[in-house]
Amino acid sequence: MHESDEIRTANLLGAAALAVADRMTAAAAGAAGVSVSGTAALVTLRGAEGIGVTELGRRIGLSQPACARMLDQLEGRGLVERERSGGRGVALRLTEAGTAAAARAEAARRDGLRRVLAGLPAQQAAGLTEALELLLTEVYGDVGSEDVLCRLCDRGACLAAGHLCPVGQAARAEQAAHTERGERGG
Repeated sequence: MHESDEIRTANLLGAAALAVADRMTAAAAGAAGVSVSGTAALVTLRGAEGIGVTELGRRIGLSQPACARMLDQLEGRGLVERERSGGRGVALRLTEAGTAAAARAEAARRDGLRRVLAGLPAQQAAGLTEALELLLTEVYGDVGSEDVLCRLCDRGACLAAGHLCPVGQAARAEQAAHTERGERGG
């Protein structure tokens, strides 16, 4: 591939990524009826109830104080509950309304993404799947957290029909390499 083709491909990827991300987050947040970060919090808590404010903030890319303020809003709307877990710890739980909002957000995200892909011929869609698996494996090395990278993912979709999640595989490979280095003493 020539450098100009590589630059063009990178530019097309950037434009497509922004367009898809904007469409996906707007649809999910609109369906949930909360901000984009609030939507990410609801979806994250749906799969990881009981985590604390700091951990939730790490997973959705907010500082602890910003996450606490966002949780104040979600709690005020009856979507999230904070449960004291002893000491200073607080476990976060979705209310019934929060679970429903997270489900609506996930459905809107899924439907919006399916509409984006609907115009691709089957062969092109299969090629895109392969390319995205490789891309996500590479991006995981930069992000270093499957919780952050997949914060709005329908995790079951990656595992449907016996498939393996490329992000989960990258995380396990990194952990195995880390363990192996530790066992070798360096």
